[in-house]
Amino acid sequence: MKPPYDLAVIGAGILGLAHAYTAAKAGKRVVVIDRDPRANGASIRNFGFITVTGQERGESWRLSRRTRDIWAKVAHQAGIAIEQRGLLLTVRRPEAVTAAEEFLTSEMGEGCELLTAAELRSNHPEIAAPDTLGALYSPHELRVESRLALPKLVSLLQAAHNVTFLTNTAVHSVAPPRIETARGPVEAEAAIVCPGDDFATLFPERIAAYQPQRSRISMLRLASPGFRLPAAVMSDLSLVRYRGYAAQPAATALRARLDIEQSLHLDHGVHLIAVQSADDTLVVGDSHHYADLPPPFAPAEAEDCILDEFHRATGITPPPVIERWVGTYASAETTFFIDAPSDAVRLVMVTSGTGASTSFGIAEKTIAGLYGAPAGVTS
Repeated sequence: MKPPYDLAVIGAGILGLAHAYTAAKAGKRVVVIDRDPRANGASIRNFGFITVTGQERGESWRLSRRTRDIWAKVAHQAGIAIEQRGLLLTVRRPEAVTAAEEFLTSEMGEGCELLTAAELRSNHPEIAAPDTLGALYSPHELRVESRLALPKLVSLLQAAHNVTFLTNTAVHSVAPPRIETARGPVEAEAAIVCPGDDFATLFPERIAAYQPQRSRISMLRLASPGFRLPAAVMSDLSLVRYRGYAAQPAATALRARLDIEQSLHLDHGVHLIAVQSADDTLVVGDSHHYADLPPPFAPAEAEDCILDEFHRATGITPPPVIERWVGTYASAETTFFIDAPSDAVRLVMVTSGTGASTSFGIAEKTIAGLYGAPAGVTS
């Protein structure tokens, strides 16, 4: 007798939901199983910033472009508001200008441009700090409010694609056609496991082979500055953190200068992303601290560095902090991996903090491999 589901997806974060969406679109009967009542981890503790520009060159960059396109379509279908479009990465040092110029010569710079200081001040005076030398502009990015977007994506999957959700349900083992859960067995012909930063519950030996650790991030919501940002904002520090920028030879000189001038920011893993919500408040971050189990105690010094970089990059005195939070995500040398414990199972993990930006593209890759290619490992 055929199992009631073609595919079980374990994990209801953005990566799991992207796999459920992709499989359902392909005509599969899908059940999503999660131990929590709703997404409460890294998938909602982020900027909701679907970033293309700056993603690691090659596959990750291509997957982010594809994910951006799918987000645009899904957002329309699910009634998810696109809060912002585009990116302005302000540059304050000659080395940062050179790194931006070098980036523009690559295929990843398509559609982007480097604004001069005069152009930035003329077009976007609200974010032109006195020492700003210009800004790298990208039209490719989208921004959604994650904490609102994911519930709407769940509703779309249920209403339009007949996806079943089993929440408050821990999964103990995955061996299709049988998935053992705390509520009894669930039967499905295949399974995709998206465990987030849970390295211990399912296939721990497979996960351990990638040597992941956890990154704890600290983020802030600031009161409205009294105007709308023209786009998401990043800064010099992003050019040495995002892999697509940092791999440029010119970024080495920038990193050397930052090691001297902003060593404390780098010690706390700080770079800047500032985005704006529908109520005009700002989501600003973030810092990064790495360990096998980062403690839940976020240093005030890291928060000070985030606010300091916001001021340096924009010239804006930071509005009052009205909300703060931490989150953790899996981090490894690879940006993501798709592992095959068996022909009927895929274990998928984003290990670079880019889940919102790459999940739908990764999901298409996973589903194609599960239903059309032999078992193996892709990263």
